[in-house]
Amino acid sequence: MTPARLLRRLVMLEEGEAPALAWSSLYFFLLLFGYYLLRPVREAMGIARGADKLPWLMTGTLLAMALANPAFAALVSKLPRRRFIPWAYRFFALNMAAFFLAFRLLPGHGGAALGYAFYIWLSVFNLFVVSVFWGLMSDVWSEGQGKRLFGFIAMGGSLGAIAGAAVTGALTKGAALGGLQVKVDPLSLLLLSALTLELAVQCVKRLAAIFALGDVAHGAREPGPGLLAGLRLIATSRYLQLICAYILLFTITSTFLYLQQGAIVERTFHGTAARTAAFARIDLWVNVLTLVTQVFFTGRLITALGVPVVLSILPVLSLAGFGALWAWPTFGVMALFQVLRRGLHYAVDRPAREILYIPLGPEERYKSKPFIDTFIYRGGDLLGVWAPTAFAALAVPVGLAAVGCSGLWLGSSVALGRRVKQFD
Repeated sequence: MTPARLLRRLVMLEEGEAPALAWSSLYFFLLLFGYYLLRPVREAMGIARGADKLPWLMTGTLLAMALANPAFAALVSKLPRRRFIPWAYRFFALNMAAFFLAFRLLPGHGGAALGYAFYIWLSVFNLFVVSVFWGLMSDVWSEGQGKRLFGFIAMGGSLGAIAGAAVTGALTKGAALGGLQVKVDPLSLLLLSALTLELAVQCVKRLAAIFALGDVAHGAREPGPGLLAGLRLIATSRYLQLICAYILLFTITSTFLYLQQGAIVERTFHGTAARTAAFARIDLWVNVLTLVTQVFFTGRLITALGVPVVLSILPVLSLAGFGALWAWPTFGVMALFQVLRRGLHYAVDRPAREILYIPLGPEERYKSKPFIDTFIYRGGDLLGVWAPTAFAALAVPVGLAAVGCSGLWLGSSVALGRRVKQFD
């Protein structure tokens, strides 16, 4: 069997889809490759003055999201898709160059304040560029194609994340290249990441040509004027409100699990090396599960079960997982739960969630969606970080709160699934 025929069978590819699928997957690869080049730099800067600053940095990120969304909406209102997407990416690339110069030229690399500003900026950058990417995917692919192909496209991002983290680790520690030992200053990764954004812009241009996204607006297909149109749509659309609830509860429960993971690893393992190894094992198995599922199962699962059923998988798993953790708070139970939850989120839940936007119009995809993916998402993070303090004051166990939030999440997924069926 030829590689082309094997790919066609694995991905359920139909005639003429291969070029657009390849450019879409490469586009997502480049975005996450560039982000994961910088993610370790961000994490180091975030805890430079202590991990206790992280909740405040998340608060600052949420405020930055509130300012960034109207600015992005203004750009969307004035330009067609094939122009505002490259402009947005090039704006972020210029930001990277500006941070590089600031870190180089200011005394002491600008101190903690500049590091915190970079932490907040990169948190905004990651969510915005990924949201715009999936907005374009839901725009150019049909619902049937999304069910079959979004898992494979997501695999491009997974490979980019793995490659970006590996390159950062190799270059900052020192890697052999052509017989020479090459070691790169972490700040230089800003310029490499800016280059990957420009390459992503070239992918956008190729997709614009394939799908005939011209500079002339195609009627209702281009977003219209109005900075607050996305917010007004959320305020009046039950469908978008249910998507908000779904994402908010996902992020809250993710933060609960993240906090429990830290406490269990701290209690179970002693020393930085042992704890780092434990986290690395979890990440390894998450990546393995994600990639295997994306290649062999995602398209078939979403096509066979339908989006409403797939959206309920993670809430059901979380309900069971948090219940098991409450009864048996051991590393084995936590690791199994974390691997299944994160792996299935990247491989199945996220592609299914992006299909929700395909039946909608450009206002929802490019104005409402970025607000949901950035402000609502980070709002869930913020609630998840501060909630344990409130629960402790009320003498409510975090485990019980996590089970309760998972139940609410399952309820929101069922209600959202009913709305999805109205579009079928």
